[in-house]
Amino acid sequence: MPQTIELDPTAAPQDIENRSFAIIDAEIPEPRPFQGGLWQVARRCVHTLGDTEILADLRLSGKGLAAGVKALRRGCTVFTDTRMAAAGLPLRRMSPLCVTVTPLMALPGLEDTARRLGVTRSRAGVEAVADKLAGQIMVIGNAPTALLALLEALERGAPAPALIVGMPVGFVNAAQSKELLHRSPWPHFTLLGRKGGSAVASACVNALAELALARRQ
Repeated sequence: MPQTIELDPTAAPQDIENRSFAIIDAEIPEPRPFQGGLWQVARRCVHTLGDTEILADLRLSGKGLAAGVKALRRGCTVFTDTRMAAAGLPLRRMSPLCVTVTPLMALPGLEDTARRLGVTRSRAGVEAVADKLAGQIMVIGNAPTALLALLEALERGAPAPALIVGMPVGFVNAAQSKELLHRSPWPHFTLLGRKGGSAVASACVNALAELALARRQ
């Protein structure tokens, strides 16, 4: 006889999320690698990927947390490298903060510009908005070329975002671009190595939005 599979009875969406966070808290007891608001960000990343092992490679800073929450409370623009990352930032969190979400892939004429310059659309998108990033949040979860383009623009003197969430996934320059970000002076969150993705990058902003909304209340 096959062994009986015991299901968790939790069913409501918010209850499932709360239950998930409780399980993560139980599996990662104190002292945790992150505290306070940073743990809320880290825990949501773990929840999104279903992987507690990423904690060893997460790089989250208090400076980045404070800058990100402040930008969201001010009603900043969140630029994302993909439409998928933008889709991960629901209106129920962004609208009360008057935050605008702009995916670079939606910029007009981007494909023609990328083809003319012989670069990826992600790189072309970053270069198109590089002079508009001051005080905003840049979220990169897919394209190492976007993160490298952003770092190059900042080195040339482009205005810095309030926070860079740099978590591109993959095997070609993903780990390298994130290591360069981590060595940079700009406030950032990153996940070293090959793991990452649009979902976990968006998860960071969702955690920050929850903190921003709580402070408003």
